[in-house]
Amino acid sequence: MKYLFTICLFSIGFALAAQDIVWLGQTEHDFGEFKRYDLQQVDFEFQNNTDEPIVVENVRAACGCTSPNWSEEPILPGEKGKITVEYDARKVGYFYKKVKVYFSGIRKGHKLYVEGDVVEE
Repeated sequence: MKYLFTICLFSIGFALAAQDIVWLGQTEHDFGEFKRYDLQQVDFEFQNNTDEPIVVENVRAACGCTSPNWSEEPILPGEKGKITVEYDARKVGYFYKKVKVYFSGIRKGHKLYVEGDVVEE
């Protein structure tokens, strides 16, 4: 029983920590229809609502066509940061790609999504 109580407390604390990163706006972006080989880009903004500076430790894209960029500088409490996601359209057709963002001190990755429809030139 004591073990179960400890797990519950840890889970609650973990869930609260994950909520301390607030995404400003959508976590999904639809580029709509665009031509093959046109580079598309979107910024996803977030705010650090913790009491400590945080760092974006890693951002993982689902494939090589999706390229994330971010600052490695600490984001102080109350300040904003951004993840820029670029999509390099080499294949024609619809796509829906996931990008996972990992922050210092938060084990679970935050998920961002981009989608669109690539057409021939």
